[in-house]
Amino acid sequence: MTAVDLDLAYLAAADMAQQIRAGQVSPTELVSNALARIHQVNDRLNCFCFVWDERAMAEAQRATQQVAAGVPLGPLHGVPIALKDTTPTAGDRTTLGSYTHEHWIPDFDGHVAHALRAAGAIVVGKTTTPEFAHASVTDSPLWGPTRNPWSLDRTPGGSSGGSGAAVASGCVPLAEGSDMGGSVRIPAAWSGVVGLKPSFGRIPMDVLPGLFDSISHHGPLARTTNDARLFTSVTQGSNDRDIQSIPRLDALDAVLPADVRGMRVAMSLDLGCWAVHPEIEAAVLAAADALRRAGAIVEPVDVACTERIDVLWSELWAVFMAAYFGHFVDEFADRMTPAVLRLIRAGNAMSAVQYKRLEIERTAWWRTVAGVLADYDAILCPTMSTPPLAAAIDNSPPAPTAVSTIVDGRYHSPDMTGVWNLVGQCPVISVPAGWHADPDHSGLPIGVQIVGRRWRDDRVLQLAAAIESSNVFARRRPSF
Repeated sequence: MTAVDLDLAYLAAADMAQQIRAGQVSPTELVSNALARIHQVNDRLNCFCFVWDERAMAEAQRATQQVAAGVPLGPLHGVPIALKDTTPTAGDRTTLGSYTHEHWIPDFDGHVAHALRAAGAIVVGKTTTPEFAHASVTDSPLWGPTRNPWSLDRTPGGSSGGSGAAVASGCVPLAEGSDMGGSVRIPAAWSGVVGLKPSFGRIPMDVLPGLFDSISHHGPLARTTNDARLFTSVTQGSNDRDIQSIPRLDALDAVLPADVRGMRVAMSLDLGCWAVHPEIEAAVLAAADALRRAGAIVEPVDVACTERIDVLWSELWAVFMAAYFGHFVDEFADRMTPAVLRLIRAGNAMSAVQYKRLEIERTAWWRTVAGVLADYDAILCPTMSTPPLAAAIDNSPPAPTAVSTIVDGRYHSPDMTGVWNLVGQCPVISVPAGWHADPDHSGLPIGVQIVGRRWRDDRVLQLAAAIESSNVFARRRPSF
């Protein structure tokens, strides 16, 4: 492996693609550098479970020859990227972080993998995930814990924690994630990168056993909001492999202006019920001030969420787990994550009528959100209420998921993300907005969420770009 050029490693994907087109750098150089960086850090981070050195280099050499030949280049031509180990790729092991799929070799590419490759991207490997992507920390019985580049004793979040850590540590500029309850946005916030949950159906989701799920999204973990836009642009669009996928609503093909003048933003520090770390509250206020300086109108609003809405999402998630993975319990229970088994038991205990009644509460929550968004273009709030949690010790059982409790009338639960999957047509982005300074969490990143009106991914990207271009998040690199 070559020595690592960190300046090259930390280029944005769009900049890599532009430099390839200009002949300033070759796909071979970029992919070789990415592989060298992966091998430099992966023993400590465990962000990749599979790395495809020979294949990636062969693809990079072909991509370099295509540049020299003057053939038309895709928007991501020659750019190294990673896929999450829940996305099938033909001929490659795809384990879902579970012994149940330890030796599964799909015979097809998921839509998102095919679309990224069609855009010219070079997949260098697959990133680690907790079993069945079930948790907000990345730790599986098959692969063990993934660690946060900013502090190795902390988790990068989950379930797309491998992807978040890979981007934050300079292994790749873009990585695919999936988001059913925050699994893109959680690692984005805790790893210090950008994470977008696009509008439901914008990126076809054809990798689940059932096509009629209503909380699941593919989305990017990226170094910049523009890279998140670029990922979405090349993967979006209707595909019959996902009956719920939607036609392209807006192109997102060009860089969006970070012009937010006149936009109206509702700000909530706690969504009405959460206990939030004071430094995270301060980061939201700083992001609000940045938007005001950029010309937006930002006003405090009571979003009127309750802990019951978050529990409602958890009940849907339990049924999801039981329906899609419960049949593995008889054979694999002794090798499955205890939290997964608890979810499956809870899902099995719910009747069909109880499950259908959840839609009534979900409808009431949408009407609350719609009432806010009738007057505002977006809602600004924390992504996470706490700093990153501790990572598990190597060779120990998977870390337990955080327990949600009510203390002194406030809801204590780390993520503030799942409630937005209940209204999945609303795009949500997490963008870095500060750093912790208190002694227990010094140097750990903070993210804020922007929730948009239905299908207005462009608006949340513009607002995120305005925060990104302010000085609320001074860019840094991990110290290894």
